[in-house]
Amino acid sequence: MRKIVLSTVIAAFAALSFAAPSQAGYYSYDYQPVCHIKKIKTWDHYGNLVIKKIKVCK
Repeated sequence: MRKIVLSTVIAAFAALSFAAPSQAGYYSYDYQPVCHIKKIKTWDHYGNLVIKKIKVCK
């Protein structure tokens, strides 16, 4: 009886330990990230203006 209970507890603990990290990156349906475009101005070797547009989401 003791072995059955112990093996059940170990199996449940193993199942829950694998399920917890998989839920870490989950977003619900109501979650919408806030994104905006960031512009970075740089100049190349010839003095020409180069504008990079980077999308930043939080």
